[in-house]
Amino acid sequence: MSHDDFAFEPVEGLPERPPEGERILWQGRPSWWALTCRALNLYWVLGYFLALAAWRFATLFDQVGAAQAFAASFPFLILGAIVGLLLAAFAFVQARTTVYTITNRRVAMRIGAALTVTFNLPFRQLRNASLDLRRNGTGTIALEMESDARLSYLIFWPHVRPWVMRRTQPALRCIPEAEIVARILSEAAEAAVATPQIEHRTPQPAFAAE
Repeated sequence: MSHDDFAFEPVEGLPERPPEGERILWQGRPSWWALTCRALNLYWVLGYFLALAAWRFATLFDQVGAAQAFAASFPFLILGAIVGLLLAAFAFVQARTTVYTITNRRVAMRIGAALTVTFNLPFRQLRNASLDLRRNGTGTIALEMESDARLSYLIFWPHVRPWVMRRTQPALRCIPEAEIVARILSEAAEAAVATPQIEHRTPQPAFAAE
């Protein structure tokens, strides 16, 4: 029997059904492999351990010979492989538990593995959005919010624009077909901002003058 950890959600990725007039335009999640390579810097980590192994081999080669030098440097390769597998596992879990949603009014981000939370980012608080597109079509869309929106870098990580900590920019990280998603987001945000908001006020009772 299959088990869905998020079966309690009325709509996948959202804690409740969208209100009347709100429509879901797109939903998706990160590519776990792209998340491993870019958000978690897999290649840099593997290169670091490879450099340690090469340095160890080079310093011992003249003293003990190739075979013993390789034996002394091999544990660095094993350790690098273990760390790489841990990073890939972490990225896989993150991608599996993450759902990005774009509606005609907001961006919703269901993120977190151990503690899952959903953040709603209304278009009217969105100042700008930037696309970092890769050759294979995956990319990251970073959302620059209004200055009064105080967001935690640590809570959103790795779903943030890297190294922008002063004003955290939530990001749809490493999503496939990112250019198409960016176009959907742009059109929806422009339409939402151009639509005037109508405030419904309760009419005040009129009192006759004595």
